[in-house]
Amino acid sequence: LFIDEIHRMAPQVEEILYPAMEDHVLDLIIGEGPSARSVRIDLAPFTLVGATTRAGLLATPLRDRFGIPLRLEFYTPEELTAVIRGAARKMGAAITEDGAMEIARRARGTPRIAGRLLRRVRDFADAEGTPIDRLAAARALARLEVDEAGLDSLDRRFLKALIENYGGGPVGMDTLAAAIAEARDAVEDVIEPYLLQQGFIQRTPRGRMACARAYEHLGLETPAAPPAAPDLFGK
Repeated sequence: LFIDEIHRMAPQVEEILYPAMEDHVLDLIIGEGPSARSVRIDLAPFTLVGATTRAGLLATPLRDRFGIPLRLEFYTPEELTAVIRGAARKMGAAITEDGAMEIARRARGTPRIAGRLLRRVRDFADAEGTPIDRLAAARALARLEVDEAGLDSLDRRFLKALIENYGGGPVGMDTLAAAIAEARDAVEDVIEPYLLQQGFIQRTPRGRMACARAYEHLGLETPAAPPAAPDLFGK
């Protein structure tokens, strides 16, 4: 049994899973009110795999019942290149090694994103009647507004709002989400993780701040470092 985004599972469902995970039984309540009765169903041995990008949101009793917690790292561009070439073969799309690498470099280390970009690049290449080489991939990705760092238009809008509207921060997430007209959950789940991982922004107790790489990527002048706080006990 595979449960994706397991951190979103309702607490009532989690409680049903506990005896299933520990004793291979399922306890169900049939009916309502005084006539309700409990039915126990024996289950065949099974393996439960849960996947999440936010393990901290899992309830502790559920997390502790998993026997082997594993953390999967992002794919390297070289690994994604192999994934992309394999996917292109299945599509019947002609792709060169450097074309696959160009897509891989912008795929955020994620095969799902690599596959999505490959399909769109393939569409552009088919329309142009060319194989997917580095130049064809770069042209298509530029039209899709995916830049060389893998940032899309929404990522750049987030960074521009942080820098141009709020001086690079610190600023709270609710304020930033409102500035780009996106839900806070969407910003935290979709935009922020990659920007944090790649060093474009940082979290502070007072909110998000833009790092030097964000200014450089947007072609903006990096501000001078703020002066150090005075030593109240120094001489």
